[in-house]
Amino acid sequence: MRYRSKRLHKTLYLQTMRALLIFVTILYMLPFLWMLSTSLKADQDLYLFPPKFIPIPPVFQNYKNATEYFPFFRYFGNSLIITFGTVVGTLLSCPLVAYSFSKLRWRGRDFFFYIMIGSIMLPFAVTMIPQFIIFKKLGWVNTFLPLIVPSFFGTPLYIFLLRQFFQTIPDELLDAARVDGASEIQIYSRIMLPLSKPVLLLIMLFQFLASWNNYLGPLIYLTDEKKYPLSLGLPQFLNRYGTHWNWMMAAGTISIIPTLIFFFFAQKYLIEGIKLSGIKG
Repeated sequence: MRYRSKRLHKTLYLQTMRALLIFVTILYMLPFLWMLSTSLKADQDLYLFPPKFIPIPPVFQNYKNATEYFPFFRYFGNSLIITFGTVVGTLLSCPLVAYSFSKLRWRGRDFFFYIMIGSIMLPFAVTMIPQFIIFKKLGWVNTFLPLIVPSFFGTPLYIFLLRQFFQTIPDELLDAARVDGASEIQIYSRIMLPLSKPVLLLIMLFQFLASWNNYLGPLIYLTDEKKYPLSLGLPQFLNRYGTHWNWMMAAGTISIIPTLIFFFFAQKYLIEGIKLSGIKG
């Protein structure tokens, strides 16, 4: 009897937790579902009260209108170029610096690591003007370079996460490779990087989202509308004569497709990366 009561209590607990997780999931999905619903509404249905959540009939013409209202695919391509460049720069620089901070012994290593950690607390508003002056003197204003090149010098937060993961790899494994004659570059490329695939994919997703949704950076450095990314293109639906909310939501729905595709194919490694990263300390 006691065993049955305990089992029943455990079953009720699990069912309650599942119901709670389903509720929280639906709660987090509401903004996306509302965007999708609005993207399929006719103009006269946008301001109905109470609102109509399921548009009948759905207006798929909104998606065609959204891509024709402004040069959508040009802006989409610009976003891909900027995002691809920053992701490549992050994956080339951050693991290398993290490896140096975690597995190589050199004078002043911990001091410079703490300096790097302190730079995380600097808000973008503090470095915005000095960076703009530097890039203007280099002649990089109105190009993609100010948005891409800084990623090749590392991002402190990603370096910290990678360092935390690298420290969980036993030093004996690296020492054995050194005894066998492997150089530091070979150890880094053949041992450390393959083992850190889940964390690298997690960082790749973080950087992808940060670059894809970056609004302030392109607003500061880009003046030619032909070079605008989607983050600067979507506000063009807002004008003094009214806002095409359904077209704007249609364009926004299309713009998140690359992120959904990436997460769909990499979700197994992303979840593993969250468990293996610096969250454990």
